[in-house]
Amino acid sequence: MFLVEAKRIFIVIIGAILNAISLNFFLIGANVYASGFTGAAQLGASVFQDFLGFGISTGILLFILNIPVGVLGWFKVGKGFTIYSVISVFVTTLALEVLPVISFSEDYILNAVFGGVIGGTGVGLTLRHGASTGGMDIIAMVLSRMKDRPIGFYFLSLNAVIILFAGILYEPENALYTLLTLYVTTRVIDAFHTRHEKLTAMIITHKAVEMQHEIHKAMVRGITILPAKGAYTNADQNMLYLVITRYELYDLERIINEVDPKAFTNIVQTTQVFGVFRKD
Repeated sequence: MFLVEAKRIFIVIIGAILNAISLNFFLIGANVYASGFTGAAQLGASVFQDFLGFGISTGILLFILNIPVGVLGWFKVGKGFTIYSVISVFVTTLALEVLPVISFSEDYILNAVFGGVIGGTGVGLTLRHGASTGGMDIIAMVLSRMKDRPIGFYFLSLNAVIILFAGILYEPENALYTLLTLYVTTRVIDAFHTRHEKLTAMIITHKAVEMQHEIHKAMVRGITILPAKGAYTNADQNMLYLVITRYELYDLERIINEVDPKAFTNIVQTTQVFGVFRKD
């Protein structure tokens, strides 16, 4: 268990450093904005510098914005989830302060694309290992529970505000380049991990009881166990059917590999769930 958690923390740190590299080496110098609270911190730092004559770094603003969000996440989302988010935000802030702000290219499109690729890789790796980069993830999850709307709706809405202000306060082109960055970031995240909030897992195994026991030790999810028969082998097995959130996928993969590495598992995206579904 210690090695699993150590690996997860290591991945969170790597993801945070990649996020900082995408900002300081590509996006900040080109006035192209990232998604989520990182983009909001970028925009805030630019506004302070250009309109108020007061210099404050993106890293410090990112840390300040995440303080109330961290408190909200602790009480509304979950302590474990929030701890990983805090680690991610802290390392990102530190890396943003340590790494210099430089520009590898004067081409805005290249900056937007490579910044999106590197930032998306950092976020995708973090999500794939069952953690979060904090900020908008927490806000969107809380709003989704309060209003019972898909979490993607809130991601889109909150990012739209960043794009709108980027276009109003600066050149409209900044908003277009930001849209390009957001698109690239999303595509890269999809390559590493699903952005879908809910997933359905169908696990065919000889060890249904052991699997069910270990899953319930790690998460509070209803599981339906159905009899299954192999068409080729005629072997009697069972299928575990359950719906999880994307943040639980890493833990589920770990449990399956530990209990029955030969289990056949199909993970599909779930658009909507009716009935009782625990959202925390």
